[in-house]
This record gives sequence, C-alpha cells and structure tokens, in this order.
Amino acid sequence: MDAFENVVAAILQRHGYWTMTSVKVELTKAEKRAIGRHSSPRWELDIVAYRGSDNQLLVMECKSFLDSPGVDLAAFSGRSPKAAKRYKLFGDPQLRRVVFRRLTRQLVDAGFCRSRPSIKLCLAAGKIRGDEGWLQSHFRRRGWELWGPKRIREELRALRDTGYENTVAAVVAKILLRDGRSHLRPSSGVDAAV
Repeated sequence: MDAFENVVAAILQRHGYWTMTSVKVELTKAEKRAIGRHSSPRWELDIVAYRGSDNQLLVMECKSFLDSPGVDLAAFSGRSPKAAKRYKLFGDPQLRRVVFRRLTRQLVDAGFCRSRPSIKLCLAAGKIRGDEGWLQSHFRRRGWELWGPKRIREELRALRDTGYENTVAAVVAKILLRDGRSHLRPSSGVDAAV
C-alpha cells in the first residue's frame, strides 16, 4: 500500500468510513467496450471508503507528489490534455459511470454496502501546483471533493489530538506535531538536530 494512501485511509476511518485500498474493479467485456478500452486490465482505485450511516461511498484518488511540482491545475482546466491523462476518472464521464456502476455492484453483492449508495469522486493531493482555491471551486462545481495540503494537515492535527491509535499515520502525527516541540531527543540527554 502506498504510504500516502495509508495516511488518507486513516483520516477517513476517523470520520466513520471503512476503507479498502488498491480496489480492483472487475469490468466485463461489454463494459470495457463501452469505455473504449477492450483490452484493459481490471480498473484499480486507490481508496474506496464507505460510511453506512448515510450510505455514502467515496472513491478517492491519491496523488502525494510531495517531491514534485504537485497536482497541476492544467490537468483540470483543459490546458493540458497530457496532464489530464493522469486523472482519467475525472476527465471521462462515461468511464466514471461504468466503473462506479460495476464497483457498486461488486460491493453490494459482497455485502460491503447497502444498495444504491451515493458515490462521490475525491482527490487527495499532498501538493498542488497553482491556485488551490480555483481547484476547490472547480471540484465543487462538479460535485467532487478535493483534499488539498491544508485540509490534510488539519486532519493530521486532529488525528494527533485523538486517543492512542495504532496506525502509522496517528503515531507519526503525534510524534511530529505535539506542542510544536521536537520529541525526537537522544536518550543521552544531548539535543538532536531535528
């Protein structure tokens, strides 16, 4: 599992979702033809999250891009078809409909969720290149959800303040975000350069 996906999944779980990562969607031959991808392997989703209280299903694409320029706005503004190819579910409504329909059938048939869940497409981005406000507005207009760097930091601070949880995300948040002080000191009493 990708480390960034692990962090996002821990945040979702704190909000009452169960999560699965690297979910394979078993498209039929007819569905592959419908999306123009006859020889496509199983479609893979980074995170699928479900909350039974409101029958909500989230499909979360995760792009950490921490050591790169970040999620490029041009992928969503129409200025860069090449960049848009990284976000196929966002850019191809037919693909999204087919994949979501099959995903829902798989989850309902397996007993993971109730029938007819509401489905929302989401993007978790560790870094964004350009105006995050523009991207938030763009996503809202389409009924999608964007988790940008600011929201992820806020969620990690909230995770820091919860009771003990044995997840990598919670432990790292507690170690690095406690009181703004470094708690990574050597046992000899000599201050470490952190």
